[in-house]
Amino acid sequence: MSRSRDNAVVFGTEDLLKSLCDSVAKVLTAATQSEIRYSGMVQRISKTCLKPDIGCFVLFDGGFSGLVVINFSAPAAMELYQKYLLSMGMASSELAASHTSDEVSNVMGELMNQIVGDFTGKVGRQLQTHITQNQPKMLVLNKQVILSVNTKLDNPEARRVTFYTGGHNVFYLELAVDRAEFIQLNDFDAHEVLDPDALLEQAAQPARVPVAPANDHDDLLKSLGM
Repeated sequence: MSRSRDNAVVFGTEDLLKSLCDSVAKVLTAATQSEIRYSGMVQRISKTCLKPDIGCFVLFDGGFSGLVVINFSAPAAMELYQKYLLSMGMASSELAASHTSDEVSNVMGELMNQIVGDFTGKVGRQLQTHITQNQPKMLVLNKQVILSVNTKLDNPEARRVTFYTGGHNVFYLELAVDRAEFIQLNDFDAHEVLDPDALLEQAAQPARVPVAPANDHDDLLKSLGM
C-alpha cells in the first residue's frame, strides 16, 4: 500500500551518517574482537581533511555521491592492526612494529574497504538505490601536513564523529555528501540480498542420498535371509 505524502519517511544526512557509523563499529568490532564505539554527538564541519598519523579515504557514487574519510592516530591504527591479525591467528612476532609500515596501511585499507562495502550494501537496500565505491586510499602523513580532499558535490554537507577503540584510543570519521532527502513512496522490505552465484551453485549440486554404514547394510540383508 502506498504511503500518503504527509506520512512519507525521509532519510537524510544524519541517517546516512548513523548508518555509516554503525558499519564502522560493526566491521571493526568483528575484525578486532573488541568493542568499537562512537560518540553520540556529531560535529558539523566545513570540509573534510586527511590528518596525521594515517588518513584513509573512499569516494562513492551512484544514487548519491560522497566521500568517507577516517583519520587514525598511530596508537589507534596499531591497535586495530594488531588485534585484527592476532584474532586471525598470526603470531605477535610477525607483526609490523610501526604504523609507517606498508603492511599496516594495507590492512587498514582492507578494513576500510569492508566498512564502506557494508555501508553501501546496507544503504542500497534501505534506499533501493545503487552505489559504487572506489578502492580505499591510505596515506601516512607527517604531523605538519593536512591534505584537503575535494569532491564534486553540488550542495555538500560534512560531518565528523569521534570513535573509541577497546584500548581507549581515538580516531575520527568524516563524511561529506550532497544534501539529499529520500522519501518513501511505497512499502517495501529492506531484506538481505541473496547471492545469485551461491544459489546457482547450490542448485547445481546433486542431491545427496544417505548411505547406510556397511555393517548396517549386511545386517539388513541377513534379516531378509539373503
